Amino acid sequence: MKLTRDHLSTMNIQYKYWPFTKFLDDTKKYGIPYVEIWGAAPHFHLEDMTYQEVAGVRREIEKRGLKVSCLTPEQCVYPINIAAESKDERRRSLKFFENYIRAASEIGAGKMLVTSGWGYFDGSNAKQAWEYAREGLFDLAECAKTHGICLALEVLRKDESNLVNDLPSLKRMLQELNHESIGGMIDTIPMNLAKATPADYLRELGNKLVHVHFIDGAPKGHLAWGDGILDAAKYLQELSDGGYQGILSLEITDGRYFMEPEASIRQSVEMLFDCLNK
Repeated sequence: MKLTRDHLSTMNIQYKYWPFTKFLDDTKKYGIPYVEIWGAAPHFHLEDMTYQEVAGVRREIEKRGLKVSCLTPEQCVYPINIAAESKDERRRSLKFFENYIRAASEIGAGKMLVTSGWGYFDGSNAKQAWEYAREGLFDLAECAKTHGICLALEVLRKDESNLVNDLPSLKRMLQELNHESIGGMIDTIPMNLAKATPADYLRELGNKLVHVHFIDGAPKGHLAWGDGILDAAKYLQELSDGGYQGILSLEITDGRYFMEPEASIRQSVEMLFDCLNK
């Protein structure tokens, strides 16, 4: 079955200097059915929100006829690391994710993104960090199961994590976890930097591939489609051929788009609509 525009999702990360409602209105304007929610200030930072405010976000999404594809709490720049050496840091990180799992259920997300964290880059605690990551992810998968959420474990770049940072390490972690409530996902930037393809991921993970961050790069950077060098048409064909029927989410993070975020959506969807219609 071929992927269509109905599989596309926007993400609010490049709208962080704009009202959340502007992001939702632009998503609807360009005919995208899904939104992925970046869990951070000013739009969705749980530490600053009441239950009523979380419910209010859901109402704003639903009244525009949109659906939530995934909740992605900010976990790369905040002090969140489930593989940290410090027990207190690990405990705080797990509480952070558990709260977002509950919020994902409240807003009808169905999926939430997680990462493995990292150990020291000199490798001195590599074995222990991997074990902490596995233990933490298993606990989060158990929590996710209770709330009807599927966790999407994202591969980070090698300069972001020394744990799950390529397809082999993702596959190893998923096999060791062996849990129904967690699967793997593609981010096209670390995927490409590791010289892998969507076909590789589908061959190794099959139906355990549960989410895709689908963006351009040069080769780094999370860019609007057309501003990088990646081959959208080839990736879309491989995903379709491999039977992927999940979401393709536009995680556009580069600062060049902060002043005019709408343009990054317009440019990306025009290019992707053209690819998908061929």
